[in-house]
Amino acid sequence: MRRPSKDPSNKLSAESQRLVSISQSIVQAGSRMEERAFEHQLDAQLQKLLKTGHQDTVDSTLNVLFKDDLNAYDVLMECVEAVSESSTMTDVIDGVETTYQALLVAAPVLAWTRFAIASGSIPGELLTVLSAHFAAHLLAEGTQMSMAPTLFAIDQLPRTHAETYAMTHKLAQAAHKGTSVKPLTRPADTAPFLADTRYLLVAVVARLGAPLFRWQEAQHLNNFTAEREAALEQWRTQATPSIARLLPGCGIEMLLPEAYYVACREADKLIRPVSIRAAVHYLTNTLGVEPSDLRAVIAAFGEETTDGQIDEYRVSFTMRQEADVIYGIVWPLYGQEDEEGTPLEGLTHSALATGEIVRPIDEIVAHLNDCGITHIKRHNDRFVVEYCDDCGAPLFADPTGELVHAEMPEDAPQGGEHFH
Repeated sequence: MRRPSKDPSNKLSAESQRLVSISQSIVQAGSRMEERAFEHQLDAQLQKLLKTGHQDTVDSTLNVLFKDDLNAYDVLMECVEAVSESSTMTDVIDGVETTYQALLVAAPVLAWTRFAIASGSIPGELLTVLSAHFAAHLLAEGTQMSMAPTLFAIDQLPRTHAETYAMTHKLAQAAHKGTSVKPLTRPADTAPFLADTRYLLVAVVARLGAPLFRWQEAQHLNNFTAEREAALEQWRTQATPSIARLLPGCGIEMLLPEAYYVACREADKLIRPVSIRAAVHYLTNTLGVEPSDLRAVIAAFGEETTDGQIDEYRVSFTMRQEADVIYGIVWPLYGQEDEEGTPLEGLTHSALATGEIVRPIDEIVAHLNDCGITHIKRHNDRFVVEYCDDCGAPLFADPTGELVHAEMPEDAPQGGEHFH
C-alpha cells in the first residue's frame, strides 16, 4: 500500500493548491497531448520549488492528496521524483543551442558480514577504475558521466527531493564540464548492520533525446532484456574486485544501476532476504548451533494511527526450546505492498513465471525455510510499532506475544551487530 508523508498538516499554501490542481488535471486529461502539456506545467512548478528548497510545500501537498485523491497523489509523486533525479542544460556555441539531459543513477551493492560494512570516501584510483567500467559496460556511446567519490550508506543518501535535486545538478554539472566532485565532508553516522546496502551515485549526461544506457541504443532494442542482463554481468565481473576492496570482509552482490528512486526501491526490497540469511549465519556460527535448533517468530507491526495498516514484519529468533528473543530483523513493506499480497512491480521472477501472487509473509517463511529454520510461529495480531527507550532498537514479539528487547546470551561472543 502507499506510504503517506508523516506531516499531518492540512492547510495548503497557494503553491500547494497549484500542485493539486495540475496533478488532478493530468489525471483528467483526455489526450496524451493534453496530459503532456499539464506535465510540463507541473515539472516547471516543481523545479522552482525544489531549486529553492521548499520541500515542505511538496510534502504537505502529497499528504493531502494521499488522503483525498490517490490518483493525483501517484501523479505528483511520480513527477516530483522525476524532476529531482533529472535535469537539462543548454549550451550556446556560435549561436547554436544544444540541450543536454542528465539523470541521477544509483548503483546499489548488497553487502553482508559478521563484522562491519564500510562506507565513505572512495580513493582516487578506485574511483577512476569504477568510472571506467561503468562507462564502458553500461552507458551508451556519446554520454558523459560523473561518479560521486563516496560509497553511500542509506543514512548518507539525500533525505528529501530537494536534496536529491541538488545532488543531481551538482553531479550533472561535473559530468558536463569534466570537473571533479568533492567527497562528503561530514557523512552521517551509520549503524553497523549484518546486512545493508551501499550505493554509488552517478550523473549520466547525453544530448536531449539520445540514449543514456547501452540497452537503449537502436541496435539493441530487439534484444533489450538480453543486452541489459549482459551489461549487468559485465559490470559485476569488472567492478566487483574494486567494490570488494571498499567492503573488506563482506559478501557482496551488485545490482543493476538504474534511475535513482527505482534503484533504491529495488535495493530496499532485495536486502530483506539477505538480512535473514545473514542473521541465521551469524547466530549459527556465533552460538555453535544448527539452523534447526532455532525458532523464528513473525509478527506484523504498524503505527497506532493507521487503522490496521501493516508497515513491517519483525522476525524474532529464539532457541527452539526457549522463549528468550536473542536476535531480530525488520522486514519493511514498500510501495504498494501489503499483507494481502505483492503487486506486479514487486513480484519475484518465479511469481511472474507462474502468475501467482506471493504474500510478504509467505516470502519470509520461504526464506527462513531455505536457511534451514522450520520451527516458525506467526502471531495473528498486529502490534503497534515500539522501540527501546534506552537505545532506540526495535522491540520484537516473543513466542507468547510480549514485546521485548532482543538480547544475545551473556556467554555469546560480543560484536557490533545491530538489527536490520
